[in-house]
Amino acid sequence: MAKLYIEDSKHLEILKPTEETVNFLLNYSQALTVISHNNLKFEALLN
Repeated sequence: MAKLYIEDSKHLEILKPTEETVNFLLNYSQALTVISHNNLKFEALLN
């Protein structure tokens, strides 16, 4: 996952997220929904 955001190879050695962290972020992003209504935005976490 670090490769997706940082192209400079010297920073790849610093960022070594655990598999648990990556799974948490992926699950959170899949469950998050933003609903727009009358120029307002509501964030809903669908568990």
